Amino acid sequence: MMGEFISVFQKRQDVLFETIWEHLQVSLISLIIAIVIAVPLGIILTRYKRVAEPIIGLSAIMQTIPSLAVLAFLIPFFGIGTTPAIIALTAYGLLPILRNTYTSIKEVDPALKEAATGMGMNSFKRLTKVELPIAMPVIMAGIRTSMVLIVGTTTIAALIGAGGLGELILLGLDRGADLNLILLGAIPAALLAIILDMILRGFERISKRAGFKSFIAMMVIAVLIVASPLLFNSDKKADLVIGAKLGSEPAILINMYKLLIEEQTDLEVTLKPGLGKTAFVFSALQNGSIDIYPEFTGTAIVTHMEQKAQSNDSAEVYKQAKKGMQEKYNMAFLSPMKFNNTYAVATTKEFADKYKLKTINDLNSVEDAITAGFTLEFNDRYDGYVGMQEIYNLDFKNVKTMEPGIRQGAIANGDVDIIDAYATDSYMIELDLVTLDDPKNLFPPYQGAPLMREETLVKYPEIEDILNQLGGKITDDQMRYMNYQVDYKDQSPERVARDYLVEQGLLDK
Repeated sequence: MMGEFISVFQKRQDVLFETIWEHLQVSLISLIIAIVIAVPLGIILTRYKRVAEPIIGLSAIMQTIPSLAVLAFLIPFFGIGTTPAIIALTAYGLLPILRNTYTSIKEVDPALKEAATGMGMNSFKRLTKVELPIAMPVIMAGIRTSMVLIVGTTTIAALIGAGGLGELILLGLDRGADLNLILLGAIPAALLAIILDMILRGFERISKRAGFKSFIAMMVIAVLIVASPLLFNSDKKADLVIGAKLGSEPAILINMYKLLIEEQTDLEVTLKPGLGKTAFVFSALQNGSIDIYPEFTGTAIVTHMEQKAQSNDSAEVYKQAKKGMQEKYNMAFLSPMKFNNTYAVATTKEFADKYKLKTINDLNSVEDAITAGFTLEFNDRYDGYVGMQEIYNLDFKNVKTMEPGIRQGAIANGDVDIIDAYATDSYMIELDLVTLDDPKNLFPPYQGAPLMREETLVKYPEIEDILNQLGGKITDDQMRYMNYQVDYKDQSPERVARDYLVEQGLLDK
């Protein structure tokens, strides 16, 4: 176990140090903004005590809202990346600082305040010379609490492209709960929180002697750390940002897009893999946070257009998706690849043989005895469990919802009996699963194709012919094999994408 972890660390140490730095940057920026808001606000509230409790109560309510819900709410307004993450993390960090600032200043000994007033000090001088120096250790304690909260929550921000150690944790979950990858992200996140807490504890102790000076010193150091990339980073902004959902397949495809575009043009491309579920990535495309991402024809029709596929023929489905996305969203859907990563209901050979399961229809006879493991997305989609209930009249007694990367481990361990799967998923090979036939054609064809806003295509018309080189290429077996190389052979998506393009003569060695 330890040997495997060390091996993973050695292979990914460059990525690890980069994500640690990203995690630190986002956390410190959020903490600084929370301090700048909460400390002055806490001071003001001590002078207007009537409104203090309602405002502190409001900051407490903000902390009860699930972080993922806050991030999803912010995407339509601020896009993906660090901006919505920092806004959400700042909101989570306000309460401890605000409450400690208000309480510590309010509870300064009234006799000391009276003495300061008697010496001729006005309200401002009394605050800076008496109240703040005495209250500073308690304020610093609130900052410590806020910092630990922010560092822990920052891992979730990776879902919207904000980077950080959450990327490694999410990658581990997507790889079937790869414990080594999860630990590679979780351990540094915990150590980062501990180290920062120790540093702030030192400032807290100093504040008992130095008072407000220790607070100023801490803020200056934090600002210098945050500002350092601006001083040393001279990288120019990319021309195109290509995003992707979670998973090895989207990561491989966007690397193909990048390699082809940069080989055949002078454009600079930045990749944003692992942006979460369909709704997150599509929202990012709509608001311009990304310019392109690989989408499936069936998903475009059912999820984005909210229609049913008019045919089970892949060419007709693409035609319907292309026309619908253009009319409804003014988006261009380029030529689809050959592979059909359609939804499927999968189970083990042993379970299928035991209950004589060959089609989804056959599940009716054993629906009360089955435990289904579905992703949250599949469970809520018409081309998923909702459609299975309506078209196949199924209503499983036990349905467990889980992240995509967890379901293969769940069926391998016998925790669930059937799962939703994708036809090109690598674990179909690794676990030797079988899929049940879909005689009523619930699942439409799902061919991957580049989706972009029309304005992107107008600005860079050359990318249409470049990306259309992949049209009609990549079979189911080829895509499944490439996914397998990334998921189980630990090849990088960039390496796998490059090897395929070279093999097909689309890229020079």
